[in-house]
Amino acid sequence: MIDIRPVAYVIGRILIVLAILMLAPALVDLGDGLHNGFRIMEAAILTGFIGLCVVLSSKNALRGNLSVKQAYLLTTGIWVLVPAFGALPFWMGEPHLRFSDAYFEAVSGITTTGSTVIYGLDDLPAGMNLWRGMLNWLGGLGIAFIAMIFLPLMRVGGMQFFRTEGFDTFGKELPRAADLAIELARVYTLLTIACILSYGLIGMSALDAIVNGAATIATGGFSPSDISFEKYSGAGEYMGAFYMILGSLPYVRYVQMIKGDARPFWKDEQARAYVRWLAAAIVMVTVWQVAHTDMPWEPAFRQSLFNLTSIMSGTGFFSGSFPGWGSFMLIVAFVIGVIGGCSGSSAGGVSVFRVQVAMAAIRAHLTQITSPNTVATVKYQGRRVENDVLNGLILFFAGYILLLGIFTVGVSLTGVDTVSALFAVWTSMGNIGYGIGPLVLRTGTFIDFPQGAIAIMTVAMLLGRLGLLAILVIVLPSFWRR
Repeated sequence: MIDIRPVAYVIGRILIVLAILMLAPALVDLGDGLHNGFRIMEAAILTGFIGLCVVLSSKNALRGNLSVKQAYLLTTGIWVLVPAFGALPFWMGEPHLRFSDAYFEAVSGITTTGSTVIYGLDDLPAGMNLWRGMLNWLGGLGIAFIAMIFLPLMRVGGMQFFRTEGFDTFGKELPRAADLAIELARVYTLLTIACILSYGLIGMSALDAIVNGAATIATGGFSPSDISFEKYSGAGEYMGAFYMILGSLPYVRYVQMIKGDARPFWKDEQARAYVRWLAAAIVMVTVWQVAHTDMPWEPAFRQSLFNLTSIMSGTGFFSGSFPGWGSFMLIVAFVIGVIGGCSGSSAGGVSVFRVQVAMAAIRAHLTQITSPNTVATVKYQGRRVENDVLNGLILFFAGYILLLGIFTVGVSLTGVDTVSALFAVWTSMGNIGYGIGPLVLRTGTFIDFPQGAIAIMTVAMLLGRLGLLAILVIVLPSFWRR
């Protein structure tokens, strides 16, 4: 059997940190004179107590080393168990959700999906909206950083933790995982602060700027308003699109830039392709909308820029009437949503990196067919892509397509119409958060979805965040054998 004590120890420490963080929204509500602050405080005490018990019961695990199996178990455990405690404020306090809905909300926040089952965000206690933004921010990269801080205590390099999330350091400029985590956390924090200050400068309230800023850089999409960025149309949309793009580029490139070398950033094929594909989608949808409606160029471009950036980055903010723009928009949105942002960022989707490697593999195979005597090698940024990487890529795409179909059928069987079901699974697996379909149109949320559909979407969000395999691997009986 696998020794789960090292895994339990790290998760227990994370729960203690999570409990401490809950005090911030609790104090905000208590400061507003709201009894809801006590409910959040109770959730914090319960979370901290359980975390402390787990840590004390597994403290001897510090002497052990973390195996690859334990790393997979740790990764899955963080993303499955931590949201259960992150859901407690939604369950114990306002809006008093059923635990299944509260867990959905917490999973959506920590996986940076941005889908919500809460309607009436503008009237929600400030502390609860702050907690939603904090879950987004922690999920972007924060929880991974916390885990990396504790892993060195067990004398583990920790790179396998990033590997189980599909994390690519693109050159490993910082050899130790703890050093890498600290540098990335610094970049992540600086981007968040810059975004919050920018939102404040364009007129957002302090709470709106903090929650939206945290959600933007995390590409999480939790807004403190039911109408999302429609509340800040104009400058807010342009500013939001700018920071969503920054949040969906590889963070390691920012580290290199801060260290004085900007060349890798500008030469990164993944980042360049991401910007190029996003720009093409924005131009196509803008031209199509202007040609088929009486909408002026500027609002058509602005809404296309903001909403398509939100979709491709996997953020989930929305603005204007974009969800009802018609079939052409839906096709473009579906494609770029599946592609997603860059690997090594907080963005969701398949990732530009995987799509680029898949396209290179297809080109190499076609070359081999047309010229049998030619040795066609799959390369990415001048480096050869090994066969084990290609095999994993094929498995990932096959699994993604298969699960997309299975989950869509499953959601449809719960009574959801086909369009809403397809886009619900699309938004969950891609960690996009953007709702499309008749069942979403009324509120812009998933509040009208049956509990069965909510459960399927929750599983899809977790699988999408972990690249499918991390969770699927641990359910195999062979995983638990020595």
